[in-house]
Amino acid sequence: MLKPLMKLIKALSSNTDPGALAHAFSCGILLGFLPKDNMLWYVLFIFIFFMRIQRSVFSLVTVAASLLAALLDPVFDSVGYWILTLGGAQNFYAALLEIPFVAFTKFNNTVVMGALVVGLASYIPFYIVARVFIYLWRKYLAESVRKLKLVKMLKQIPLITKITEMAGK
Repeated sequence: MLKPLMKLIKALSSNTDPGALAHAFSCGILLGFLPKDNMLWYVLFIFIFFMRIQRSVFSLVTVAASLLAALLDPVFDSVGYWILTLGGAQNFYAALLEIPFVAFTKFNNTVVMGALVVGLASYIPFYIVARVFIYLWRKYLAESVRKLKLVKMLKQIPLITKITEMAGK
């Protein structure tokens, strides 16, 4: 867990494209919100895996969003219920279930549908927040954090030095 965190800090400070970092953050939120027991999660994972994003940021955010998703399940359930019970859409959902393999996506589960909709709706706001944070980190915060006495003291510890060297490889 420490190695992806070190890669995250390194990616924030390096000249990695801010868009790749922000997309990784937003994709991690989207995938982290979705329950992991359906084909939709795996299809999105494969699609996102082939995108040009920072994978360590994506992995770290996916894990963090998965932990947060358990707290947001009631919200996902109510949003999914609202979407799935829309009057005119029920015939469309029934027709989708007739298509082979579509049922494996479990889109008709209220939590899955709600998590998908909330994840997609929050993609752009999280992207913007991540871009602003990356800009602020690179412009103002990175140098200030490096100058902190605590950080300088931690860099002196041999174990921390070894971990940072391993993360650089």
